[in-house]
Amino acid sequence: MKLNYKATAFIFIFLLFFSSSIVNAQTSSGKNFVIGGRLGLSLYDGNAGLQIGPTAAYYFNKNMGVSSDFNINTQAGTPIEWNGSFVYALDAPSPNIKPYLDAGMSLFFVTNGPYFGIRFGGGANFKIAPNIYIPADIQLGPVFATGRTVFGFAITSGIRYSLN
Repeated sequence: MKLNYKATAFIFIFLLFFSSSIVNAQTSSGKNFVIGGRLGLSLYDGNAGLQIGPTAAYYFNKNMGVSSDFNINTQAGTPIEWNGSFVYALDAPSPNIKPYLDAGMSLFFVTNGPYFGIRFGGGANFKIAPNIYIPADIQLGPVFATGRTVFGFAITSGIRYSLN
């Protein structure tokens, strides 16, 4: 079954803005923008490739935020992923390590696509200088392709810079 592109995009954008509205209503303190890039290994349908792309996050308070990634993968067909996620930062005993969990939805643009995916995972940001972090990140989840479901997995790192 091929997903309707307009309907999928509408649902994706609606849920992203709806979730951000709920979180924003909970608190207005501790806002923080984070930008960066990622590079790592991705596996889709048993095929390995590189994943590279920019990332951005907006934290509404100390623990909650939303993030978006735009990833290019090097598997056959060069899948491009646009992801929107809700992020929950966990408390850690060290101020130099910031673990987190995230879950969200993705749109994959590849041959005969776009396709809808669900992504979840987590990782940690390791502080190396004021406002600069090195992330260790694992993401996984299904991608609903035409007539089948493909399971995706990515393990990445990169660099992130906090604007506040």
